Amino acid sequence: MSEKTSFNQNKNLLLGVTGGIAAYKCADLVRRLKERGFNVRVVMTPGASEFITPMTLQAVSGHPVHQDIFDQAMEAAMGHIELAKWADLLLIAPATANTIAKIVHGKADNLLTTIVLASKAPLMIAPAMNQQMWANSVTQSNIEKLSHSGVTVLGPGAGEQACGDIGAGRMLEPLDIAQQVQSIAYGDKPLTGKKVLITAGPTVEAIDPVRFISNHSSGKMGYAIAKAAKIAGAEVHLISGPVSIGEPFGVQVTRVTSAAQMFDAVKNSVEGVDIFVGCAAVADYSPVEVSCQKIKKNDEEMCLLLKRNPDILAWVANRAERPYVVGFAAESQSLKFYANKKLEKKKLDMICANDICCEGLGFNSEDNQLLLLDKSGEEKLLNVASKEVLAQQIIEQIAMKLNEA
Repeated sequence: MSEKTSFNQNKNLLLGVTGGIAAYKCADLVRRLKERGFNVRVVMTPGASEFITPMTLQAVSGHPVHQDIFDQAMEAAMGHIELAKWADLLLIAPATANTIAKIVHGKADNLLTTIVLASKAPLMIAPAMNQQMWANSVTQSNIEKLSHSGVTVLGPGAGEQACGDIGAGRMLEPLDIAQQVQSIAYGDKPLTGKKVLITAGPTVEAIDPVRFISNHSSGKMGYAIAKAAKIAGAEVHLISGPVSIGEPFGVQVTRVTSAAQMFDAVKNSVEGVDIFVGCAAVADYSPVEVSCQKIKKNDEEMCLLLKRNPDILAWVANRAERPYVVGFAAESQSLKFYANKKLEKKKLDMICANDICCEGLGFNSEDNQLLLLDKSGEEKLLNVASKEVLAQQIIEQIAMKLNEA
């Protein structure tokens, strides 16, 4: 599959860009939306061009950018009405507090707000503003009114902001917005009502206060699966080892360090789960003794006695009331042989295998290639793609298998 996904009905999406610092992300947002089969046209408010040029958005969208409600050439054919009729969907990102207030009160003082009033298309907004502006009771009241009127509010996220404040108000990342828009537009929520538990990232096994045993896992694949499962309608709980990735929007996240901590978190969370995806690279061994003090470099050699860590994946798969269990296998040789061996030994329903020796794929990379093996003997090769695209394909395969059961 290509990154354009299977949903290729080419719906028309009108993107409204308003005057917030997050507008600089809209070039990537347009690209992400086009990857998912949308025809994208852009309307900018006067303030938006202070943060990103119309030429940039024209280049990535492939269409002229619309800005001026009094554009004589455009309005000779009632251009704002034509745009309003053309759009199957309206998305405003970033949506500033000012634009949100205008929409709530029916103001039509620029091209974008005029189109919003003139269009019957579903409206989605991705708010972006200072955390105090977002928390303001007036803004919250406006958001509540929009939600009650059928407007879909995407986000906002939380974290450090351009002004230096920390809190809610950040625009969601372009990939997150595009995935949610795709899900809303095409109604693809095959995991609605399902509970999904996912492990991701590495585990870190302490030797002393400064040294540890770990691996190269970045957590990107597990986090991408968590996002894809959430977008597919599931209730998602992600148990994550130490990674430098922001928490996926709408996903419950439990952070752990060691394999023992991850095992405890899984045991406390697995009850009632429909799908378990063991994507974490859990350390196989940990030191028998952990020194309270830094071990000094005295001898030429040092022996480190290790013990086996609990096999989290096998434990979940062997429960009496087990969920649908998906594992991962990162192999350096005989990929299919060792992946099948792991699938059978741990009694998994599906395993996703990748060759760690392929340059530019796997650990710490943005892309990967996976071989999916099913307990029934079926196999499916997922060609090289971004981990976000692969995550969506994995979720599609899981949903299909659950429907067949």
